[in-house]
Amino acid sequence: MKSAQPVTKKAPPYFRCDWDVADASALQALAAGTADAIQQKRALDFVIKQAAATYDQSFQPGMPDATSFMEGRRFVGTKIVELLQVSTRDLLLREQRNKQGT
Repeated sequence: MKSAQPVTKKAPPYFRCDWDVADASALQALAAGTADAIQQKRALDFVIKQAAATYDQSFQPGMPDATSFMEGRRFVGTKIVELLQVSTRDLLLREQRNKQGT
């Protein structure tokens, strides 16, 4: 006689976030302020690509709420990517000019 196996439902695509021990370790080290350069890069890569699903398709056919959820998730990733590309030097110069003009 077979023993009953518990039925486990796979999470819907918009709730999935694949990670491994190295990802968790990198994020924990980052939060503690002890991450080395490799862990810092891994943690940021995990947030952008996995947690925020920045480069994934957000459209969930027939599920407008799930699509909205995914768009919210992606928004976080797109803002992080945007800040990684902005010229902080230009922003500081603009801030100085604004202070001088007041």
